[in-house]
Amino acid sequence: MTVVLGAAPSGLVGKVVTPDDRRYGMLCSTYTTVGAPAAVVLPESASDVAAALRLARERGLSVAIRSGGHGLSGSATNTDGLVIDLSAMSRVDVLDRAARLVRVEAGARWGQVTQALSSSGLAISSGDHGNVGVGGLATAGGIGWLVRHFGLTIDRVRAVEVVLADGTMVRADHLTEPDLLWVMRGAGAGAGVAIAFEIEAIELGDVGFVQLVAGVDRAGDTLRRWEVAMAKAPRELSTSVMLSSHSVTPVAFITAVVASDEQARIMRAIQPLLGIGKVTIQQAHVVPYTNLIASAQMQSNTGQMPSHTTNGLFTELTPDAARALVAAASGPDPVLLQMRSLGGAVNDMDPSATAYAHRHQQTMVIASTFPPDAQQELVAAWDTIAPYSDGTYASLQSNPSKSMMASAYPGPTGARVVDLWKRYDPDGVLRQPLGK
Repeated sequence: MTVVLGAAPSGLVGKVVTPDDRRYGMLCSTYTTVGAPAAVVLPESASDVAAALRLARERGLSVAIRSGGHGLSGSATNTDGLVIDLSAMSRVDVLDRAARLVRVEAGARWGQVTQALSSSGLAISSGDHGNVGVGGLATAGGIGWLVRHFGLTIDRVRAVEVVLADGTMVRADHLTEPDLLWVMRGAGAGAGVAIAFEIEAIELGDVGFVQLVAGVDRAGDTLRRWEVAMAKAPRELSTSVMLSSHSVTPVAFITAVVASDEQARIMRAIQPLLGIGKVTIQQAHVVPYTNLIASAQMQSNTGQMPSHTTNGLFTELTPDAARALVAAASGPDPVLLQMRSLGGAVNDMDPSATAYAHRHQQTMVIASTFPPDAQQELVAAWDTIAPYSDGTYASLQSNPSKSMMASAYPGPTGARVVDLWKRYDPDGVLRQPLGK
């Protein structure tokens, strides 16, 4: 299907990229998904975003919002629709150093944010890669290298500047539009286009960065001991575990980040991890936080890494759950599994305080497949794991469905999310189509 867009509105001249534009090939896709939108709009202001939304409504085009980053889920592009790419809106400003209040535009990538804040001695926990876009993460949750110390990114968001689907520009904070602030912190993609956030940062110097390797038994006892160790660990410690089956015995590659620059404190924090099995320390350093969320990681996103991704949140890795994870990562058709530690500051927040209600789980498991494997292989593997999960993180889903939405936004939270989406976007301009 060929969509004839027609002339761009006067305010968007030079900012609308169509397939015959030399810029189109660098803008039509995400890191994981090749798109073919009718056009990509590159707004430079809130009024440009409003004009782009009007253009989509007038032409009857579906809308995808891209906040500049790699867009793992693939939802930041489409076919024959309009992509609003916020990457030109990427300012980072320290508004109040004493209060650690920072304004970050949604089109920035977290590598830019980390670099901009480093000279002030401030940091925001924000995913695990510099190429991640601010807007997508800061409206969905934000599980980063400092998550157990800092909480989710959304937990520190104090205000959001939003363009609603009808073009209205609104500032949402606890005093003005508190309902909009609530839904933008965890379910923002269906309510409005976030163009900037005010975030309370933390004081942070260098951090401990430790990489370990552990053999994993088939029964999954190693994984269960890791979970127990993390539940007892100081909040300064957050970890990520990558399961690999490139040898006869499955292997866990563990990255540990400690929010401290004191070597003795770092080693005390990781000590319990050394008891989960046969563990080898590969490296241990004190490094600037900018090394972890680096501007050097930023790249063009042109569909270069096709993949399918899903995830689940776990309250406890039971013996059956741990066995299922090891089997999925090391069976005849293995999937890539990453496990992220939760708890700590994440679970301090009242589950009703934001649209992210998952405040009791201890672990997130992300599963991915890559070509030549397809979505079916991921579904088959995840079907063996899903019965043990207790919730879903909405933004790391490449095949959103009604059942996934119910898992991401359970019970009263889901009812309130749907109500607010309908209030702020009654025509569903910003909502993505869902499967079963």
